[in-house]
Amino acid sequence: MNSFLNQAQSNREQLIAWRRDFHQHPELAFAEHRSAKIIAETLEEMGLSVQTAIAETGVVGTLKGGRLGPTLLIRFDMDALPIVEETGAAYASRQEGVMHACGHDGHMAIGLGVAQILNSKSQELPGTIVFIFQPAEEGQGGAERMIAEGILDDLGASRSLGLHIWNEKPLHWLGIAPGPVMAGSERFDIMIHGRGGHGASPHLARDPILAASQLVTACQSITSRSLDPLESGVVSFTVVQAGETWNVIPSSVRLEGTIRTFSEASRLIIIERMKEISIGICSAAGCQVELEFERITPQLVNDADTTALAAEVAQQLFPEFEIDHEHRVMGSEDMAFFMQEVPGCYLFIGSSNSARNLDAPHHNPLFDFDEKVLPIAAGLVAAVAWRLQEKES
Repeated sequence: MNSFLNQAQSNREQLIAWRRDFHQHPELAFAEHRSAKIIAETLEEMGLSVQTAIAETGVVGTLKGGRLGPTLLIRFDMDALPIVEETGAAYASRQEGVMHACGHDGHMAIGLGVAQILNSKSQELPGTIVFIFQPAEEGQGGAERMIAEGILDDLGASRSLGLHIWNEKPLHWLGIAPGPVMAGSERFDIMIHGRGGHGASPHLARDPILAASQLVTACQSITSRSLDPLESGVVSFTVVQAGETWNVIPSSVRLEGTIRTFSEASRLIIIERMKEISIGICSAAGCQVELEFERITPQLVNDADTTALAAEVAQQLFPEFEIDHEHRVMGSEDMAFFMQEVPGCYLFIGSSNSARNLDAPHHNPLFDFDEKVLPIAAGLVAAVAWRLQEKES
């Protein structure tokens, strides 16, 4: 196992060069053309079979080993965010208003590093490794679209792996937990229709702002009073749009937000209670209400056997690391769609370094991470992939 880590460490400068190049040239969802071109060309130079233009910019590289064995899917995301970078780094974004503020630049570099390591041992490799470089992870449906375009058809993958460098935790920390580790994500849109009027004569209007205020407050009780206390859930209102001037009661209010849950049962309870509360409050206020719910991602659930093997490999490679076997977050990830079809493990790899001010949270203009994580991640994923292939052979 140590040979994988040693090779990753010897490739450290290349990993950093890839990462910084991607970071300087960030691209938004379904527009990752430059990134995809570099990835495809690099995989082809390694000798992998490559498919491009899947879901616009997705890339798939297939590495066939010299020994019979199963097929393993490993996925890496590519898209950046519409954020103005404020890090001041020498390798800061050159694309105005676009930034790799979540670490996907690192993920692409790690993916190429894993391919490089496993390709160097291809004659001894059992089975097939399929590297998926996915566009549009940031809530734009990239995984669903790749699946809809047939990327899993006839693939026959028995296991999957994914990862996220994690700036909420320091270097030398790993989150490898079985079961649900990232929440399912739902978007809701609530439109309240009242009757507008003069602010001085509220009795002649049907005030949608009053209804909206009561609705927002009441919905905050759902997770504390309708869910099992041992379950987790989030209801967050993030958009309130109403009115145009100070002395007019508007005729409508729009509310938007997100629901996060770790189980389907909790998700359905929250949605049903939001409908009941919204209809009841708006009816009492003399208003009408329209509700729409859009599922963004399901819960991301780690397969127990795959996760146990990944944790075992991690312990062997990094005996001095802290390994958190219960790590869960309310963030969502569309790797969940792949893992619904192909059971696997999603790894969290600590990447922050507060001593160097590399500890800003994800999706922040100051986001940056300690690049020492790159060989750690590449070595770990390559070692886990190899062990999975050997076990399944």
